[in-house]
This record gives sequence, C-alpha cells and structure tokens, in this order.
Amino acid sequence: MKRVKQCVSLVFFAVLSFSAQSHPHSFITLSTEVVAQDGQMSGLKMRWVMDELTSADLLYDAGKAKPGDEVWKKLAAEVMANVLGQHYFTEVWHDGQKVKFENLPTHYGLSREGHQAVLTFTLPLATPQPLAGQTYSFSTFDPTYYVDMSYENDGDVVLPASLKSECKLAVHTPKPSEEMMSYALSLDKEDAPEEDMELGKQFAQKVTLSCQ
Repeated sequence: MKRVKQCVSLVFFAVLSFSAQSHPHSFITLSTEVVAQDGQMSGLKMRWVMDELTSADLLYDAGKAKPGDEVWKKLAAEVMANVLGQHYFTEVWHDGQKVKFENLPTHYGLSREGHQAVLTFTLPLATPQPLAGQTYSFSTFDPTYYVDMSYENDGDVVLPASLKSECKLAVHTPKPSEEMMSYALSLDKEDAPEEDMELGKQFAQKVTLSCQ
C-alpha cells in the first residue's frame, strides 16, 4: 500500500490508495437535513459516510474505542478542522449570491459503522435565511473531484416536519459532457486538475429548496 499525498481536500483523511487510475479515488455518501426555526433556514445537518478505503486510517487510529471515548473526540476535531478549512465543501446560493456560513459548526462527531467512518455535523448559516416564497440551492463537492461526494437517493435530503407542507426539495444530478468525462478519466492518482477548473463542481449534484 502507498500513502498518497494528493489534493488539499483529502488532508482530513489519511487515504491509502492501491491502483486507482482515474478521478475520483474516494467516495463519500451524503445525507442532509435542512435545519429551520421560525420560518427561517439556519443550517444544514450533514452526515458523511466514507468508503472503507477512505475510512481505514481513521478506524485504525480509533482502535477498539467505544462511542464517546476521548479518541473519537480527538479524531473528530482533526477531521472537522480540515473540513472547515475547505468551507465545509459546501456552497449555498440564493438569488445569485453565496450564503455565508459560521466559521464553526454547532456540533460534530465521528463514529464507526462496520468498516466505515461516519462524520456528522451541523453547518450553521451566518444569518438565518427567510424561506417563505424563496428558492435556495446547495451542493457539496470536492473541487478537485479527487473525492466523489454524492447522494445515493433523492430521499437522502430531507426537510423537518415543520416545512413539509410549505417547501419541497429536488436533487439534480448533472450530466457532464463527454469531453469532461474523458478529462476526469485521464487523471491518475498523482494528478490534480487545473485549480480554476473546479472539476468537482461539474459533477456535483445540486439540491433545490423551494418554498411557498
């Protein structure tokens, strides 16, 4: 096995790579719940399930620690610090403008599910956003596309009960061009795409939140 020093987005995972030949090399399955209070969106509650290869070092370091043990808290803090360094790997948009986030999550944690590591946290918006009559969109992605971050099912993005009668969610999965697909496939594990290209954004799912 070979320890890979690739792409700033994976600093928060000590990734072990075998013979992957094209982007992406790691996979994270997403779940997201909109957080709202008093008719305003205040954040996004996120759950990231890492694939077994990406999870390997984290779970090795955790050893046989039980939930709540200090080692989990330490690992969670290290992972979260690097996620924060990448602005939560998330963008929220409203009326053509990016919505700003708070610098620190309201809570976060790391746990084990079988052979997979699971990161949970709540991404807080810097200012709660009104929902009535508004439309928002958000995406979670690694700009370099070294990591595929995606929802397996549309139902993995949910609304709180208080919003279900007034708002709706839709998950849009992009269809990159043949040229873009070929470019991603051409990158091996030592390569990184051009910085201004935002390759991951070309493959990122977009969630639309629309309210009456």
